Amino acid sequence: MNYADVNGKLADYRRQISDIREKMRETLATVEPEHVKDYEFATFDGSVRLSELFGDHEDLIVIHNMGAACSYCTLWADGYNGIHQHVVSRAGFVVTSPDRPGVQKKFAESRGWKFPIVSHEGTNFAADMGYVSNSGGWLPGVSVFRREGDAIQRVSDTGFSPGDDFCSLWHFFDMLPGGVGDWPHVAKKPSCCDSH
Repeated sequence: MNYADVNGKLADYRRQISDIREKMRETLATVEPEHVKDYEFATFDGSVRLSELFGDHEDLIVIHNMGAACSYCTLWADGYNGIHQHVVSRAGFVVTSPDRPGVQKKFAESRGWKFPIVSHEGTNFAADMGYVSNSGGWLPGVSVFRREGDAIQRVSDTGFSPGDDFCSLWHFFDMLPGGVGDWPHVAKKPSCCDSH
C-alpha cells in the first residue's frame, strides 16, 4: 500500500479506538462501586492508611507495581515522573509494591522518581484487589478509588501488560518499521508479567 493509503487506514483505526474509549467511559459511569477497607501500608517514614493517600482529593489512583525486580514495572514507573505533577492536580496518586520501604526508597532514588510509594508487604491488599496470580505471583495494574465521607470505594481497575496504553513508549515503537524490534527490554518477556 502506498503511504497515503496506509496513513488513511491507520487514521480510521485510531478513530475506532477513540470511539471505543468513549464507550468505555460511558460504561464506567454506570459502575456500582466496590467497598474496600482502609488498608494500612508501610512507608520509609512509618505507616499510612489508604484513606490518607487521597490527600485533598475525592479520587485516588493506586498503581499495582511488582517491585524493583520487574523491568516492565520499572519502565511503567519511569513514565509516571513526567505526568505525576499533572495527575495530582486531579486525583491522589501512589505506587504500591511488595518491596520493603527501604528497598523502595533506594530504588526510587536511583531512578529519580518523585511520586509517593508505599509497601503492601504483609497485607492482603494486592490479593483482595485481584493483583496476585493463581500461582501466587504479583500482577501489575491500576485501581481507582473514591472517598465518600469515611467510606472508600473502588470504582475501576485494569491490569497492565507489555504494549498497553499505560506506557507511551510502546506507541512510539509501534510507528517504527518492525515495531519494538529487538529492543532489549522486550526481547524476552519477564516471568513477572504473567497475564492478568
